[in-house]
Amino acid sequence: MQPQTAPTTIAPEPAMSFVQMLEQVRYHGAYPTRERAEEVVSTVLAALGRRVTGEERVELAARLPREAAEILAAQIPGTDSMTGWAFVRDLATRTGGTLATTRWDVGSVLGVVARLAGPDLLDRILAQLPTGYAILFGRAELTQAA
Repeated sequence: MQPQTAPTTIAPEPAMSFVQMLEQVRYHGAYPTRERAEEVVSTVLAALGRRVTGEERVELAARLPREAAEILAAQIPGTDSMTGWAFVRDLATRTGGTLATTRWDVGSVLGVVARLAGPDLLDRILAQLPTGYAILFGRAELTQAA
């Protein structure tokens, strides 16, 4: 009789490598170089890391390539509530970019993040964030009429 051992939990492999993620962002954002795409990914993921908390944060990090997960996880989540538009404004202020360029950057990165997260996890992430984030992830903002 074989002794039973506890099953080991192995973190799932991300659906793509960091280089593949950068190439996706580069393509969708029409960035001229991989370096520019990496700069945008780092900035947007750091900002997202200041917003997403709890199990959703842990699950999202597990679905991102290791380098992207480290950027997200290195941030201390903020305690203030920030709408999607305030998120873009705050990021534009931090980076010195225009609102239009920052909105483009955010959408280019979060569209790829949405695909890596998958619909169920993305639903849970959006449920914990204030209004205005769905569109940043490439989704319609669905609200009920009062």
